[in-house]
Amino acid sequence: MTEYTQNPFASTHSLDTNPFDDPTSTHAAQDSPSVEELRRRERDLERREQELNQRAENIRLHGRNNWPPFYPLIYHSISDEIPEASRPLMTRLYQLWLVLLATLVINMVACIFLLVAGSSDGGKDLGGSIGYLIIISPLSFLLWYRPIYNGYMKEQALYYYFYFFFGGFHLLFSVYMIIGIPSTGSAGLIQTIQMYARGHWAAGIIGTIATAGWLVQGLGNAFYYRQIWNHHTAAGHTMDKAKAELASHGAKAYFTRG
Repeated sequence: MTEYTQNPFASTHSLDTNPFDDPTSTHAAQDSPSVEELRRRERDLERREQELNQRAENIRLHGRNNWPPFYPLIYHSISDEIPEASRPLMTRLYQLWLVLLATLVINMVACIFLLVAGSSDGGKDLGGSIGYLIIISPLSFLLWYRPIYNGYMKEQALYYYFYFFFGGFHLLFSVYMIIGIPSTGSAGLIQTIQMYARGHWAAGIIGTIATAGWLVQGLGNAFYYRQIWNHHTAAGHTMDKAKAELASHGAKAYFTRG
């Protein structure tokens, strides 16, 4: 009976719906999330395009070099050149090198405070601290950081021996700077204690920060020095391999990427 009682003229649409409404407004409301998603993707593409343009301009001006950022001389990219398993260690070493740079600057400022506080050797300390900043900054990068960077990138023995020699010297230098002998250009422990004892609190506080910097980078480098030694031993690097590589490539190659 239901087939005969059903109204054949009944509309399947609700009477509350305006048949003259623009259906595109309804679809637009439904599609608004997708429009926002498209706009977000468009902004992301524009950002990536800008980054690619900046890289292209950098390559045009400096080749592939990207470090230091203010005047690129070499290519440095831990994420691109260092094997994934060694990236955390290499990143920590780079951070420790940056701590060293900051410590050299703070040490120089502390020596200025020593001079102002009337230290008898303040002039010598300031001159030494300036020399350390000028000399140690590039040499530390070239003589121990860059060799171990290349060592992990290429796994060649001679890089490791460069690092062990100059990195070991740097550890001794760090101990020397932590002690803080007067007239040596270090605002380490001895100098800092003397400033506190004489009531020069500003010089003492800056000296404390400098001493802490020497301790942090010194202990950190000592810790990773041991890890790198273990890795070098496990990899089977020997002095004979290092000599063969030196004869094959020459010493100049060990300061470059090639």
